[in-house]
Amino acid sequence: MRANTRLGQHFLDDPALLERIAAASEAGPGDVVLEIGPGPGGLTRALLARGATVVAIEKDRRMGAELVRRHADAPFALIEGDALELDWAAIVRPWTELGLRWRVVGNIPYYITSPLLEQALTPPMPSSVTYLVQEEVANRLVAAPGTSAYGALTVGISGVADVTIAMRIGRGAFRPPPKVDSALVHLVPREVPLVPPSDVAALRRLVVSLFSYRRKRMQRALREARGVSAEGAGEALLAAGIDPDLRPEALAPEDFARLLAAVGPEAG
Repeated sequence: MRANTRLGQHFLDDPALLERIAAASEAGPGDVVLEIGPGPGGLTRALLARGATVVAIEKDRRMGAELVRRHADAPFALIEGDALELDWAAIVRPWTELGLRWRVVGNIPYYITSPLLEQALTPPMPSSVTYLVQEEVANRLVAAPGTSAYGALTVGISGVADVTIAMRIGRGAFRPPPKVDSALVHLVPREVPLVPPSDVAALRRLVVSLFSYRRKRMQRALREARGVSAEGAGEALLAAGIDPDLRPEALAPEDFARLLAAVGPEAG
């Protein structure tokens, strides 16, 4: 079946590569996998072969009908719709209530990578998230403070999950080939997150607002980003143990978490 590039579809056909991706997801017996954008089902087959139950969300009705036909006798369910408009935890609840772990896996449309990452890592979180993303995005997710790739996405995600790049995949492996190379990222929620689950969204908002002033010193950036007084900014930075002369791009995720605690979630 031909890919619909307007939906960001780029398919993988190599069974060996799909098996490696499924293995990197760590899915197996005892897991229910929420697969985002299964397309023609190559990765679905690899996940099922590992003994996992698969619940797929597919927006393209052409693909959905074929998936249901192919996997009629497998532990497979299809949800037709837009993944960004659905409650993922509610979808898998019938399985998690039976004691299955849930994981999120997907060869996702690159143009909605950030919102799909945020949705997957919004409480209640799965045991892991494994996504095929643009290589540039993967590099940003694992970037160190002070580097050009480090930014709001890095902090917002690493504040709640440990991120690794499982493999890099050239554009020629896809049908049709995208314009960029890709990478498989594997994210595991932190056992002890930097902020409480109720503050995850506030941390992301605070980080995004500060990185819009990434080249300004923190004393000035906090004032402009959050509309606080010079005195208030100084007190918050002191309480968080942050040098006011540093720039946002130099702060570690832990620094942003302490700053959020100092200014309060309502200021996020």
